[in-house]
Amino acid sequence: MRDTSPTRRIWRGLGHAGFVILLALATAWAATALYIQLTGPVRIAALVALGLAFLAILILRFQKRRHAWAGFAVAVLAVGGWYQTIQPRQDRDWAADVAHGVSGVVAGDQVRLSNVRNFDWTSDSAATPRWESRSYDLSKLESVDMLTSTWGDPNIAHLIVSFGFAGGEHVAFSVEIRRESDEVFSSIGGFFRQFELVLIAADEADIVKLRTNYRGEDVHRFPVKLDAAQRRALLLRYIAFGNELAEAPVFYNTVTANCASTVYGLVQVIKPDMPLDSRLLFSGQLPEYIDELGGLPGDMPMDQRRKLAAISAVAKTVQPGQDFSGLIRGQ
Repeated sequence: MRDTSPTRRIWRGLGHAGFVILLALATAWAATALYIQLTGPVRIAALVALGLAFLAILILRFQKRRHAWAGFAVAVLAVGGWYQTIQPRQDRDWAADVAHGVSGVVAGDQVRLSNVRNFDWTSDSAATPRWESRSYDLSKLESVDMLTSTWGDPNIAHLIVSFGFAGGEHVAFSVEIRRESDEVFSSIGGFFRQFELVLIAADEADIVKLRTNYRGEDVHRFPVKLDAAQRRALLLRYIAFGNELAEAPVFYNTVTANCASTVYGLVQVIKPDMPLDSRLLFSGQLPEYIDELGGLPGDMPMDQRRKLAAISAVAKTVQPGQDFSGLIRGQ
């Protein structure tokens, strides 16, 4: 005899509700992935098929529960199998500013970087492109700066790490999304393998000036307290990371493989016990995190540090031909 007691009905109702919620969440994820990855009639056909599968599994749930779980498993395997076929590539039609990632060769103290970006920007989307090879002497590496750039929410920032050498030369590294020529950034797309990851090395008059002068972003420069061995180790790790991406591309991910989380992995070279912290997600708060770890020189309140670190206003006064890197450092 079928159990129709109130307790049994409650548990059955909860079971149905849980299954429907799980099915809805899985369908929403699959629909987003299909919408981002596919285009045209193929996208429409795939979304229609997904909708029909959702309805079929939902109906089965209230008729033959075991068949519903089997249908759900088949759908998950089908979508998951398709999703695993999406692999990162090097040969797409890239946007001009991310057309090349940096790579390097190290011989003793001598470093030779290929594809250092030195664009002459005339607006936030137009520039005269220049990709250069540059050489650096590690024995003359004198400083490391962390630059944060915000454009709306002060808790979310793009992170740039710049290395300074005797004589005033600087090279800045930025972990960025590698967009195709017809793509724009999407934080949602960043969860669904829409973009590859690229390491850009650039002149500060390119990568910093773009943000201060043309994008209108709020940029701060924080000198980082590292000794000579740590500075060298961090720069070499950046070069190795660029070489790794040149050999085997990887996808950008909005949370797990972005500018801040990737830099965390790089910095572990000099501080292996660096603790995880929520401010790796809220990257605008990274200076506070680094300061608490003793990574910023001197002893002053953070609000004073931020005031001294602001460079956007000064950057906008730099004229063509002037030393951009020197002037944003008050030199």
